[in-house]
Formats: sequence, structure tokens, C-alpha cells
Amino acid sequence: MNSATLYETGEGSYTVPERRLAIIHRVIVTDKDDPKEYAVLVTDRRSVFIRQKKTRSSFVLRGEMRYGTALVTDVQPKTLEDYEGTNIESLVSHASNLAIPHDSVTSIVMTEGEPKFRLQDLWVWLTMRRQGHKFHVYDFEMSYVDGGSQESRIRFYAVPLGVYFKPRRQTQTRETISRDYALDALQIFRTVLPADIVSA
Repeated sequence: MNSATLYETGEGSYTVPERRLAIIHRVIVTDKDDPKEYAVLVTDRRSVFIRQKKTRSSFVLRGEMRYGTALVTDVQPKTLEDYEGTNIESLVSHASNLAIPHDSVTSIVMTEGEPKFRLQDLWVWLTMRRQGHKFHVYDFEMSYVDGGSQESRIRFYAVPLGVYFKPRRQTQTRETISRDYALDALQIFRTVLPADIVSA
């Protein structure tokens, strides 16, 4: 069932259902000790970061954030259809989720970077060299005004699950797959936010 917002007009009141527009099936939100995985349900009014069940260790998640690529391939992503029958307000009210109204967002910036080599990541670096492809990391920083009128921000990395990568690796490089995934996410935000606050 869709949630609805009540609008007042000169001719009376009516309800307009909140429309689910898209889902970003996986982002990793930065946390020094315990990175967290979310799906982002984007409606015509807000972006709801929905906490996902932890699928791997914090060590692996930090590695995925550094390299922008999934290291585990056995987890199925949530789809927009999975949330069609879910009341949006129930998602918003859940303590582990975060809802950011689009009219509270002051900026969102996507940046691209290359992973820095670390000795403990030697096997990943060797894989990169063997495949002849570069890994790129795409992260977003969304700034917004919270319910207490305070400026807040959330930083998250666009890291798709392995099941997104695997079929595309037949014809595309990791670099292309990661870039397309991040650009798709950016385009989703462009459709619901003013152009002047979205940048890359």
C-alpha cells in the first residue's frame, strides 16, 4: 500500500499517493569500525536508506569500499518490486533506516577516485594487474537539513553486488561496470532533485 500525503487546496483536501520511482540496490555507508549496507528506495518525495542484513565481515566491506567492486557474489539484491507491497511509513519509522526528504537536501556530490595500494590488499592489486583493468571508487556525499534544523550529511559508496557484476563481466570491464552503476545512481538523484544541487 502506498503512503499518501494530505494537501490543502482552495477547493478542499485530497490525497496524492507517494510514488516509488527507483531503487539503488546497494550502497555502503561509511563507518570507521562497522560499514553498513543499504538499499536506497527513491520516491517522488524522499530517499529512504533501508538497512540490509549484513552479508559479510566489516573487513570485506571496507575492502569493497576501497575498490568499488563486490568481493562476494552469492547475495541477491532487492528490487523495486520487493518493496511494492511495503508501506513506506513503516520503512521510514524503522530505527535502522534513514529517510531524507528531497526538499531538505542542500547538495549531493559524486566523486571518483582510484584505490590506494595497501600491503594487506596485495592479492586484489595482483588481480587488477593480471586483468589489466583499473578499479575506480565512486562515493557520494549528500548534505541535508535534518528534523532539528541542523545541517547533516551522509557519505556512501556505490558498490553493486556481485550478481550485478558477474553477467556484465562477459562483455565489460570492471571499470565500466562500476562507472555505469554510479552514473545510474547519480541520474536517479538528478530526476528528483534540483539540477543546481547535484554535481559530479
